[in-house]
Amino acid sequence: MDFDVLIVGGGAAGMSCALVIGSAMNKPFAEGKKAGIILHQKASHLQSALFNNVLGLEPGTTGNSILKRGKEQLQNLYPEVSLIEREKVKEISALPAEGFEVLTNKKTYTAKEVVVAVGYEAPMRIKGLEDYIVPHQRAKISKNRIQLKNDDHLVAPGLYVAGALAGWRSQYSIACGSGASVATDILTRWNHGEHVKVHDKLV
Repeated sequence: MDFDVLIVGGGAAGMSCALVIGSAMNKPFAEGKKAGIILHQKASHLQSALFNNVLGLEPGTTGNSILKRGKEQLQNLYPEVSLIEREKVKEISALPAEGFEVLTNKKTYTAKEVVVAVGYEAPMRIKGLEDYIVPHQRAKISKNRIQLKNDDHLVAPGLYVAGALAGWRSQYSIACGSGASVATDILTRWNHGEHVKVHDKLV
C-alpha cells in the first residue's frame, strides 16, 4: 500500500484531519504508518470565505489565507504527511482484499483507509461513491446539496467522510471539528481501540 490513510480534499475538514494525524505520527502506535493528503483546494468554499465569528481567528481573516497557511503548517510541522498537489481525484474503488485504489488525473494510489473531504455540491464528480449519495440533511433543498450516507463519519469499512459532505452544516468550525473527529477515530484504530486525542501542552 502507498498509504495507511489518504485524505482527499484540502479544505477545512481535510486539512484539520491531516494536522491531527500528522501530530500523532511520532507516537509508538503510528510507527511505520504512511499518511497523505490530496490537496483539492480550487473548489473549496474557503476561497471566498471571510471570518469574523470563529474563535481564535482574527476578525477579517480570509479563507484564502487559511488555505495557504494550512498547507504551510502541514509542511513545516508534520512533514511526515505527504502533500499531493495539482492532482484531482477521478475515482475511488475498493480493492478485492482490503483498502482502496484512488485514481487521479495523473497517478493511481493505494490506501488502507480513505477520508473523503471534498465539497457537497451536486453532482459528485468522484466516481465510485454513487451508492452512498443522498440529499443533504442540513442544507436548503433549493441548494441541491448532497452528502454521503455514514454512521458517525464511517461510510464503509475503511472509508470515511468529513465536513459538509458528511452531512454537517457548511460552517468552518464545524468542518474543522468533523475532520479532527475522523482523525482521532483513525488514530484510535491504529492504537488497537484505545481512545486517542493529541494535545500539545505548555511546559
